[in-house]
Amino acid sequence: MHNQWITSVGLDIGTSTTKMVISRLKLVRSSGVLSLPRFEIAERELLYASPIHSTPLNNGDEINAERIWEIVTKEYEQAGIRPTDLKSGAVIITGETANKTNARQILHLLAERSGDFVVATAGADLEGLLAGKGAGAERRSMQIRGAVANIDIGGGTANAAIFQRGKLIGTVTFHVGGRLIQMDPTGTVIDVSPSIRPWLRTSGYNIKSGDTVSFTLIKEICMGMCHCMMDYLAGQIIPEHDESLRSLLNGKPLASMPPIGEWMVSGGIGLLMEEKKPESLADTTVHQDIGPLLAHTWKELSAQYPIRLIRADQTVRATVIGAGMQSTEISGATVHLDASLLPIRNLPVLGFDITPQMLKQTELLTNALDAIMKSGASLFDRDQSPPFGLALSGMNDLTYTSLQHLADRLHASFVHHFPACEAMVVICETDIAKALGQSLAKRCGQRPKVICIDQIRVEHGDYIDLGEPISGIMIPVVVKTLAFHNRAEGISQ
Repeated sequence: MHNQWITSVGLDIGTSTTKMVISRLKLVRSSGVLSLPRFEIAERELLYASPIHSTPLNNGDEINAERIWEIVTKEYEQAGIRPTDLKSGAVIITGETANKTNARQILHLLAERSGDFVVATAGADLEGLLAGKGAGAERRSMQIRGAVANIDIGGGTANAAIFQRGKLIGTVTFHVGGRLIQMDPTGTVIDVSPSIRPWLRTSGYNIKSGDTVSFTLIKEICMGMCHCMMDYLAGQIIPEHDESLRSLLNGKPLASMPPIGEWMVSGGIGLLMEEKKPESLADTTVHQDIGPLLAHTWKELSAQYPIRLIRADQTVRATVIGAGMQSTEISGATVHLDASLLPIRNLPVLGFDITPQMLKQTELLTNALDAIMKSGASLFDRDQSPPFGLALSGMNDLTYTSLQHLADRLHASFVHHFPACEAMVVICETDIAKALGQSLAKRCGQRPKVICIDQIRVEHGDYIDLGEPISGIMIPVVVKTLAFHNRAEGISQ
């Protein structure tokens, strides 16, 4: 296969703003002529970036679906792109918008209307990862010795993604954003988001809609939010010993905080850092919120920490550029697939690590596969075809005999637990997909049909989307975490 370009879209529906990008991804063969074919995305070229639109809402709890689609349709026309031209990309709902009552419905509706393989996704972890890639933190971490953090601060949340030597170390999310407190130029509070109220109470601030606040008080609140978040990222406080931090965290803290050498700020707050510093309530409330003051407070306080503040490659468009240009991977070309089953969207992943002992002892492998199939049957819909993707790892020294043994046991266990299932998906970490897929297909006959792909790294609990074949020999893949945050408890579900 010669080098090929595919067109990708990114659509980010955030708390405050909605934006879209169109990009091209160049697929090239990265393996030698005598090696197994391996392809990768070698270049990513931005073709079009939309203006920043205000996210349309019907009310405080519902996204305006038709208005969103009007924006998307208009931007496709401006970019000179038809949905049928798009072979990759992601629609992501971010920040507080993920809490809206119709968020799931909107997400999947947009993904289905937006192209052949445009996937729907939400969740703070993925949002932080995509923003970190789009802002340049991943790339920067390959150039310095220490870790690099990108903090993507929007209207409703701040998602920090920490990278070291090009690898994601972890993500953490805070209830920090420019629109969590809305007010007019006189200091009259219009709205206080439910997500920031616990931190305000814990920190001794009792403000509510209708109150009048001073510039000094709002500056103090912004300083408190930023200090709490920065102290945690700098490793100076831990959640177990700090109630204020616990109330500011959205979801789980990191297991451990690596030493951060540099940090950058993306999102709307990153953009506002480049504008004039607000000196009054009138300056602060130009968007009827605390965004400008929050941005410059972070900028000022950053000098107090032994972490260098660097400029992000992208600010307000970091997440959407990550979604449009960084979300897609390419499978190996030694895949076994039935193209009639594709595309497959939102397929949950179960991880299965195969030890050398399992391949030597039939009973050990049978019992382990039986346990993972029972787990899949209890977690997911038995009648769904396929019910999940089984991600195989640990098969570094697989022989022909042990591969056939694995195919035997895998087929027997799957059809026993899912007798009515029409499709089976296996994801291999190493280059064995074609051989294993053919062995499974021989045993399965006409049912279930088999898709077996390799060179894709997934983890237990991920979701995966498989696109239609490109040039008949490889498929675009998006690995993601699909999660909506529970408004009351701040946990993923």
